[in-house]
Amino acid sequence: MDKTEEGKEQNLNKVIRKFYYPVHSILSGNTSNSFQQKLYEEARTVFLQDKSSDLLDHNELKSIWMLLDRYQIPGVSADEQLINYADFRSVGKMAGEKYAPYFTAKVYARLRRSDPLGKIAILDLFNYIMRKVWLKQTRIGLSLYDATGQGYLRESDMENYVEELIPTLAQLEGLEQSFQPFYVCTTVRKFFFFLDPLRTGKIKIQEILSSGFLDDLLELRDEDLPKDNQIQNWFSASSALKVYGQYLNLDKDHNGMLSKQELLK
Repeated sequence: MDKTEEGKEQNLNKVIRKFYYPVHSILSGNTSNSFQQKLYEEARTVFLQDKSSDLLDHNELKSIWMLLDRYQIPGVSADEQLINYADFRSVGKMAGEKYAPYFTAKVYARLRRSDPLGKIAILDLFNYIMRKVWLKQTRIGLSLYDATGQGYLRESDMENYVEELIPTLAQLEGLEQSFQPFYVCTTVRKFFFFLDPLRTGKIKIQEILSSGFLDDLLELRDEDLPKDNQIQNWFSASSALKVYGQYLNLDKDHNGMLSKQELLK
């Protein structure tokens, strides 16, 4: 490229303003236009809300159960309710486009068990649908706290999520306000200890969902959770208080920190 062409390109760069910025530069504030950051955040929120509207609600789940029940075939045992592939496809078409992802040949094959005629249990199918809906709903909920929009949660993002989740957990109703910061800290640290072994300071949302830790945490929403389950649940109030008590017993100088000598005792 000669000097004349290079000069023309430089002039064009002055005339044509830069319109593309990588996502990471927008979110980190490296661009001079804060409007771009606000636009990105708003677009992501609208996208997640749109995805949320695609989920099946309580009434839709109830209607699909009633539809499956109409086509159920008695199994060997009295409690067993089965459905064959032809009826499975018919229910899918009758239910509508919103239910289509749950009525594919792949789903049917996955749920097949030992029935000699290849039928599947409608309860297995319904539980599969509910599990998928729960996973999508939870993923969207976690994504709302993903400040970078890259599919990860940083420690601060996870803390915000747990802090805002506490009021929805029935088993933590009696948790004192002064104890909540410690509870948030211990809860988040368990996620990061196991899911961030390289100490990168962030965890994939997909790994949070597949770990099973979130299932245990959200189990505390159940008002009628048996006492045994509460004791075995690491995120329960009793477990958190037990950890807190052990921490206080180790902290001999009461400075809020644990030294090597205190940990060795």
